[in-house]
This record gives sequence, C-alpha cells and structure tokens, in this order.
Amino acid sequence: VQLQASGGGLVQAGGSLRLSCAASGSIFSIVTLGWYRQAPGNQRVLVANITSDSTTYYADSVKGRFTISRDNAKDTVYLQMNSLKPEDTAVYYCKMQGAFIGPYWGQGTQVTVSS
Repeated sequence: VQLQASGGGLVQAGGSLRLSCAASGSIFSIVTLGWYRQAPGNQRVLVANITSDSTTYYADSVKGRFTISRDNAKDTVYLQMNSLKPEDTAVYYCKMQGAFIGPYWGQGTQVTVSS
C-alpha cells in the first residue's frame, strides 16, 4: 500500500487549500483515513479522520474550518482547509488504518500560512 499526498503550498491567512491523498491497493473502502500534522519542534497530531462509514472526527482547533471527505471510487481522501491561520502551518500527513491493516503513512505535504 502506498499513499501519495499532494495539495500543500503557501497561502495567506484566511485562504484555502485542499489536500489530497491517493492510495494504491484494494482495501481503501474498509479503512479509516486520517490527516495529521506536525509543526517544527512539535509532535505529530491528529487533525481529522473519517471511518469506512464516513463518520468524521475533527480536532477542536480545526472544527468549522476543515472538512475531511473520501471518494472510495478514486481511492482518495481529501482535506478541505478554509480560513487558514498561521498556526495551521505544518507538514500534513495522511494515514490509512483498519482492522489488521496498517497503519500506512503518506510522505507529507507542506502547508505554510503567512500572516
């Protein structure tokens, strides 16, 4: 299984970005998918995840601003990030995990929000 994250970049505060994470393999529809982020000097933390039945969870810091979604037909998970803040600056990683599956991590994509 391989995960390929994309969509990061430099954006001004208040702007938006959409991250994508495409997976290989045939297990996509039965796993939980998550987005994590790691800022310099900090631990990697969960931002949002979505289960196989599309139940979602969001960290308090991103509730109301970020939306996670999945397209099982495309084996892709998305993170729509709106109203970005400088404190959202981090490397964002996607993760796939299920019962006796993984975890598998993507390679990370840099998000930088300027003030």
